[in-house]
Amino acid sequence: MSPRPPYVPPKVLKIVELLEAGGATDVLIVGGFVRDALLGVASKDVDVEVYGLSYSQIRDILAPSFHVDLVGQSFGVMKVGRDVDVALPRRESKNGVGHKGFSVETNPDITPREAFGRRDFTINAIGMRRDGSLCDPFDGVGDLKRQILRAPGPAFKDDPLRVLRGMQFAARFGFQMDAQTIQYCREVFDEFETLSPERIYGEWEKWALKSLYPDKGLDVLRETGWLDAFPELKALVGCAQNPKWHPEGDVWTHTKAVCREAAQAVRDFEPKLTDEERAAVMFAALAHDFGKPEASFVDEHGEIRSPGHAKAGAPLARAFMERMRAPLKLTEMVENLVYDHMSSSAEPSLRAVRRLAKRLEPANVRLWALLCRSDALGCGAPERYVPTVDYAIGAETEFAAEPTLNPALNPAQPLDSQLPTRDEIAEILKNRNIRFRADVWFDLADRMEIVEEGPKFLVQGRDLLALGVKPGPAMGEILRQAFEAQLDGEFATLEDGVRWIQERGLVDAAR
Repeated sequence: MSPRPPYVPPKVLKIVELLEAGGATDVLIVGGFVRDALLGVASKDVDVEVYGLSYSQIRDILAPSFHVDLVGQSFGVMKVGRDVDVALPRRESKNGVGHKGFSVETNPDITPREAFGRRDFTINAIGMRRDGSLCDPFDGVGDLKRQILRAPGPAFKDDPLRVLRGMQFAARFGFQMDAQTIQYCREVFDEFETLSPERIYGEWEKWALKSLYPDKGLDVLRETGWLDAFPELKALVGCAQNPKWHPEGDVWTHTKAVCREAAQAVRDFEPKLTDEERAAVMFAALAHDFGKPEASFVDEHGEIRSPGHAKAGAPLARAFMERMRAPLKLTEMVENLVYDHMSSSAEPSLRAVRRLAKRLEPANVRLWALLCRSDALGCGAPERYVPTVDYAIGAETEFAAEPTLNPALNPAQPLDSQLPTRDEIAEILKNRNIRFRADVWFDLADRMEIVEEGPKFLVQGRDLLALGVKPGPAMGEILRQAFEAQLDGEFATLEDGVRWIQERGLVDAAR
């Protein structure tokens, strides 16, 4: 913890000063801002709780100096500018099930201890005054030091979403949940069905975007019994794997390790990934082996095998995302990454790389390579990760191997003339009895300039119009056949594509 008072934005200090001068008995900066400040983490949004003043008095004090939006009047909340919430202390009474099953009473005379007692965790039940002094009735500072997630009391159970908040807090901070809070979580499991998909996804999205320890969040789900709410994840527990490839243990253990590697990969990758790209890699890491419980069996030699598990897992990954009403594009990215996450174990070819890049859309080869790398490193045997082209996806050079593809390209020469031959690719992979080859696939995609998006149609409708082909099903069929030939490498320019169509008489047949 920092010995100095945490930094507070001047705007917030001005709000506090005005409220104190206006007669407030106490003004506390509360919630996540204080928690993050004590942890040395930057935070943008600020919550202020005001004691001893009515809602209208607070409004009248702040309105001359700030834009005040009375967005949450029924809950005693107003927004000052875009990033500061000012609220009255309140007490909540449980009168039903779910996060809406309680009544709210605002009262400026409630004590901070009573007001803070309704918060989710003690680490979020710390108030800070303008001079830096703390109001900490539940020893939240001590729990920060002990790295514990602890509920202030049984009011925790008023909102079952707090279980998933605990999941993502554990993932972000690496904290463990205390035994009493775990019991509270178990007691509200029956209310999971009352949560809206949007609220569920909101917590999973924070897990995906903010995790430093994503496996710790998954541990919370299992400890609280809330893994039962996500059957695709629960099925991974105890699903055995071939120890030859997975000395780390069952699929659950492997998935946690892959998520941990993925979190590191997306955090360190340069150039920085977008939030959508980070989420795609993290959710794909979570879901990449959803198909193993269905696909696994013991063969005649007594070895565990899981053929086709990637294909089997793709629709399960999609269902997982759809139940939470995740964005459609993100859902498709995750589904496609899961479907193809085993492709790197095959020997690459130019044709195969082109088709992979197209199948992955709206994801791309870059995200796929990050997932494959995380999968390889999550197997408990890092020596199996021997990158051939470590510059390609930000891999460590610790396990570098030779020979490598020559990274130097001559911009003055046609790109297709500089691509390696099948024999050259085979030489690179010779005597490499390892499972990780995504770096080679990536390098080939990089050379073909299809890392960020799949190949585009060289021959388009306007080109067929110029040949006299009218719009309609026949034109669509010619374009489809031409694109398949393009993916197979039968031509690499528009001119060659048009010639390919003409030589096969496709234009005459369509007239």
